[in-house]
Amino acid sequence: MKFALWNIRYATGSGWRFHLPVPFSGYFRPTAQNLDRITAFLAQERPDVIGLLEIDNGSYRSQNNSQAVQIAQALGYTQVYASKYAHSSFAHYTPVMREQGNAFLTNQDIKDQGFHYFNEGVKRLVIELEFDRFVIFLVHLSLKFRHRQYQLNDLYALFRQVKKPMIVAGDFNVFWGDRELNLFLAAAGLTNANTEGLPTYPSRRPRRQLDFILHSPGIRVQSLRVPRIVYSDHLPIVCEIDVDGVDSASTPAEPER
Repeated sequence: MKFALWNIRYATGSGWRFHLPVPFSGYFRPTAQNLDRITAFLAQERPDVIGLLEIDNGSYRSQNNSQAVQIAQALGYTQVYASKYAHSSFAHYTPVMREQGNAFLTNQDIKDQGFHYFNEGVKRLVIELEFDRFVIFLVHLSLKFRHRQYQLNDLYALFRQVKKPMIVAGDFNVFWGDRELNLFLAAAGLTNANTEGLPTYPSRRPRRQLDFILHSPGIRVQSLRVPRIVYSDHLPIVCEIDVDGVDSASTPAEPER
């Protein structure tokens, strides 16, 4: 099975032009052209499961269209989206911000899905998908070190009862280094699929590994690549995995209508 993980920054682009005429002004520009580039890359790779972080669900910059739906329709995949802000948060009701979230896209049959929210931080969403042979979680952790540690505790409590082989993937924002995750990995019995420590951020001169694909012992990593695709400030990760010795065992789902 092929899995791709990518923080696409709402398809707002990257590079020095993103900060002209003022810093971070790229967040407010139309995204259609760059979303087409992102979609073309994903169409070329054809992952079985895609985890996308920082998706625009329909603000003015995406012409009131859901980026997750647009990509899913182009690929013939099912999409599962949710806002990354808790319903009680100020951000959940703020224009533009309320349309920001994360999503899974897949051509596999989904047995169950769940949406969980951390107790701390601004970005709190955890998306859980269950497939026939494994469970996968998608996260985007806080920029604050203390909040990240609380969120890791919540995450461990969330999945410690999972019986199937498991993947935990996302942007962990470990700006203090991947050693932040050592205790979490040991307690949860998870392994970093990126054994070479390939950096994913910033995309044009990657120096840090912020994006992780973690897995339980029931999953074997066949290969992992970090393509130099600079359509976002993060690079994508493409990982080939084998679950319990059966590769791509699930039946493809019907395309979303």
